[in-house]
Amino acid sequence: MLKIGDQAPDFSSPNQDNQIINLAGYQGKRNVVLYFYPKDDTPGCTIEANEFSALIEQFSAADATIIGVSKDDCGSHQAFIKKYNLRLDLLADTSGELCEAYGVWQDKQKHGETVKGIVRSTFVIDKQGQIAYAEYKVNPEGHAQKVLEKTRKLN
Repeated sequence: MLKIGDQAPDFSSPNQDNQIINLAGYQGKRNVVLYFYPKDDTPGCTIEANEFSALIEQFSAADATIIGVSKDDCGSHQAFIKKYNLRLDLLADTSGELCEAYGVWQDKQKHGETVKGIVRSTFVIDKQGQIAYAEYKVNPEGHAQKVLEKTRKLN
């Protein structure tokens, strides 16, 4: 699992519009809030996406770009964004490579069985590409505000 001070794993992944987003493109320019969530249009994931989207201007003022990641495909992301008028990019990590790199693909308990899945997690990556904040097993309610406070401290 990643911790504060680690170099953030680079990534190159398609967003909802099938445009490739690279972490390297933000280095030296913007902080990145990279949050991983299990599935589009499910209760906790919807709460988290809506809260991040509602604070988009405040994150922008803190020189931060918000990017969500799940294993859903681009079409699923497009529908999720449209349904809730989300104002952020969602990456389609269909291969799970990004989830593995950030250590969020873990064993989880579901209906008494152990299954692999995305553990809801958030990383704030500073302009130098280092992890400035990392949290695994996130509670979605109120999380975006907490992350905003951590992000503001980078400037």
